[in-house]
Amino acid sequence: MLALLAVSVALAVTAGAQEKPVPGSRFVCTALSPEVALAGCPLPAMPMQGGALSPEEELRAAVLQLRETVVQQKETLGAQRDAIRELTGKLARCEGLAGGKARGSGKDTMGDLPRDPGHVVEQLSRSLQTLKDRLENLELQLRTNASNAGLAGDFREVLQRRLGELERQLLRKVAELEDEKSLLHNETSAHRQKTESTLNALLQRVTELERGNSAFKSPDAFKVALPLRTNYLYGKVKKTLPELYAFTICLWLRSSASPGIGTPFSYAVPGQANEIVLIEWGNNPIELLINDKVAQLPLFVSDGKWHHVCVTWTTRDGLWEAFQDGEKLGTGDSLAPWHPIKPGGVLILGQEQDTVGGRFDATQAFVGELSQFNIWDRVLRAQEIVNMANCSTNMPGNIVPWVDNNVDVFGGAAKWPVETCEERLLDL
Repeated sequence: MLALLAVSVALAVTAGAQEKPVPGSRFVCTALSPEVALAGCPLPAMPMQGGALSPEEELRAAVLQLRETVVQQKETLGAQRDAIRELTGKLARCEGLAGGKARGSGKDTMGDLPRDPGHVVEQLSRSLQTLKDRLENLELQLRTNASNAGLAGDFREVLQRRLGELERQLLRKVAELEDEKSLLHNETSAHRQKTESTLNALLQRVTELERGNSAFKSPDAFKVALPLRTNYLYGKVKKTLPELYAFTICLWLRSSASPGIGTPFSYAVPGQANEIVLIEWGNNPIELLINDKVAQLPLFVSDGKWHHVCVTWTTRDGLWEAFQDGEKLGTGDSLAPWHPIKPGGVLILGQEQDTVGGRFDATQAFVGELSQFNIWDRVLRAQEIVNMANCSTNMPGNIVPWVDNNVDVFGGAAKWPVETCEERLLDL
């Protein structure tokens, strides 16, 4: 009977008896209905299933839903543990209080309970059953939460393995694409080289046929034709320059390219791509570059006619002169003074070099024809230049002479028989 009384008292305390009993006061224990007893332990809401989503979105939604469920269940477990501890404490207090009253002065220990013993036993039995049911529900929820937590952990591991597999597949695909790209680039380069080689062979054969399989009338009776503004048509002079403290460079050229005729010639050495350059680029005037220093020349040669052009330079004070068709049109000083021209570079016809022998820019390419490109290691007298321009003297350069076996052509540039000097002179 005392045990049943303790259970009833515990249920009464759960329903709202929060104050500590005062000695000498009457302690009332009232039975609670199962619905009231279970009202404080709601089951956690189960996550709802989403609508029709893509596999990736379903995976993301499932992960987020599992994370929320685990958090809610952890909170519920904590609350339920606190409720069990609270009920256990209150039950202990009721048992202690009931025992004390039983050992007292023999007063009525039932307080305000009904006087019918059968009714009291029935109420206590229902309260005890309610408490047992609530404890069983709590244990079931604890087991369910633990199971769900285990399932969440298993699902997380499966998901991580799946994501790792997808990442490995993606990396393999990227590697395959990189290999295909590299292979395609190599095939394109090889095809271009083969095409250029075939084109050069055909042009050489056409040249031989047009010359009747014979050499030019004289070693210098040829011209280099550069018909297109590209970065792969050019001529290369086999002979290089020694160290120079002065020079004269003369050539015949014909061009009607616009804007600017481009670069008739350029000389580059290691560490300086613009050691000597003659260029007309865009709407700028013709410029002479020495060691990357610039002088603008008053020359006008883009009328589609043959012109004889000479430039002279000396390291002493950087003095320079510019001649067109035998006439001196400009002179100046302070063009890279006291700078000797460096030896061992590369001499290119028709292209401006950004590195030694390469990195051509199509916008700076010469379009037209070149002939009689000669270099001397001194400043020629004005009369010598006039004599070459009016065809009264043929004077090859003592550093670089214009001869057939000293010039190679590439990329579709061609060597053709040139008009005689008199014919070029009549073109003026």
